Amino acid sequence: MANYRSRLLVSLSAAVAVAVAATPLAAIATPPDGARLFASNCAMCHSATPDLQPLAGPGLFNVLGRRIAGAPGYAYSKALAAAGSSGRAWSDSELDRYILDPAAHTPGTTMPMSVPDQADRAALIGYLKTLAGKQAPPARALAAPVSAAKGGGDWSADQPGRIHQVRADQLAAPFATSSAGNNPQTVQRPKDTLPAVPPGFKVNLWATDPDKGRLLVKAPNGDLFMSSMPKRLMKVFRSSTGEQADTVSVFASGLNRPFGFAFWPVGPNPQYLYVAYVNSIVRFPYKNGDLVASAAPEVVVPSLVAAPGSHTTRTLAFSADSKTMYVSIGSASNIGERIERRAPEPLPDWEAKHGLGGAWGDETDRGVVLAFDPDGGNRRTHATGLRNCVGMYRHPATDDLFCSVNERDLLGDNLPPDYLTRVPRGAFFGWPWYYIGANEEPRLQGIRPDLKDKVSKPDLLVTAHSAPLGMVAYEAGAGARSRFPADYNGDMFLALHGSWNRATRTGSKVVRVFMKHGVPTGSYQDFATGFVVSDREVWGRPSSVAVQDDGSLLIVDDVTGEIWRVAPANTNPAQ
Repeated sequence: MANYRSRLLVSLSAAVAVAVAATPLAAIATPPDGARLFASNCAMCHSATPDLQPLAGPGLFNVLGRRIAGAPGYAYSKALAAAGSSGRAWSDSELDRYILDPAAHTPGTTMPMSVPDQADRAALIGYLKTLAGKQAPPARALAAPVSAAKGGGDWSADQPGRIHQVRADQLAAPFATSSAGNNPQTVQRPKDTLPAVPPGFKVNLWATDPDKGRLLVKAPNGDLFMSSMPKRLMKVFRSSTGEQADTVSVFASGLNRPFGFAFWPVGPNPQYLYVAYVNSIVRFPYKNGDLVASAAPEVVVPSLVAAPGSHTTRTLAFSADSKTMYVSIGSASNIGERIERRAPEPLPDWEAKHGLGGAWGDETDRGVVLAFDPDGGNRRTHATGLRNCVGMYRHPATDDLFCSVNERDLLGDNLPPDYLTRVPRGAFFGWPWYYIGANEEPRLQGIRPDLKDKVSKPDLLVTAHSAPLGMVAYEAGAGARSRFPADYNGDMFLALHGSWNRATRTGSKVVRVFMKHGVPTGSYQDFATGFVVSDREVWGRPSSVAVQDDGSLLIVDDVTGEIWRVAPANTNPAQ
């Protein structure tokens, strides 16, 4: 393990000596550091040298002069593959335009990063020019289906009704298998194919979103709002019947990669729509029924973190009393590979500012949920150790704050599980030092032994690398004509976007989380499946779920842009 960690550190530094600073990047009056920019913007998905385990994307050594989408064996987006089909290659100017704004350079690309500063882009490109090596195979051979007792999840056995339980006392050992770089190749949805749903339910196409937004949230009046990071806009969908969306409007455009959003104050008559950008929070004036923003956004929080790269989704939620705004911020790396062994100040002082177990260096205030007053003031740390809380949600019945967490990679096919959990104030969930309780991260061994017995255990474990995203608690009024059977009331639906760091694919489905008194019971059930074609190919990746006022469930697929509606086959089911 130590050898692997040493090679990783060397690869990220390459020919450039990197010193991890304790002060924010904005305060450093030194030229941009290309290796550091690579680490914070690229290293999550791309290796710098060919000797590392395969990641979600191709290695970036020898990238200058390489044909766009030209590394063999990788599942490039259709947009990027099309750009490379003309024979264009990565030159300084091509890279500069792409790194500035991937979606503008290649509309439809799935690349989430952006480096707006020209000097930073020049430094990053200069660093890429130093990277060389022979291209390694993109992934190991596919493994046979793995044991469910060890957290396995063979996609070919997925079907509505299948129940899963991943147990903390049956975790696989670190590196029990090598890691796979198995990013899914997206293919066209087979003709006449629909998502598979349980008997007694029907599914139909509710809308198709060409902008392929990811997060869908219902407004108090029943409209459905969606954010699109690549297209930098917010949209509104409205359905007069519930069967299909018949009004679609761009609420606001030209935004800085919006993701999370929430209406304030909580309740039937909001006054603002808060939107989380990559590194700030703004709010639009809003009243029920608005299809277009009535004014430009007001900046509420001008800056969230010093180094905003890598995980860039920021999710928003408000407390039930509307007095607290929660913001989730994912990590800047997989496990803080570049972190120094000592905090920049005594641990009690550091943790008083950044929370129990809070990481430092480039990971300062990363892997956390922050809290603010609605005016953006009174910043404080709500919870720590959450590697990437992509989905964040306030349970409407209990007011508990929930996170769906994408855990770390490169420990093997079945480790560690992703999870869904309540997130109380002051909780520490382990990242980067520990995972799923007191299991020490072997690549950071011995740095924080004092935290071993202070790690909060998640409520529900999910098959490793499933990538849980959006969630919603099922509730529908007695008059909702498409309400689900009564035993669904109070359970949660969770979208699993699907794996890349696993030889046997998992996820790419929607599951039903069994709940009791607002708490996950420890097991979940396949609800909507059929999006996976093979261990290499998928035609869809669910990213979000929402419940319409009529009681039907909407499922967003951010690969096809299709939004599916699931409702009881009998519109007046027995209750």
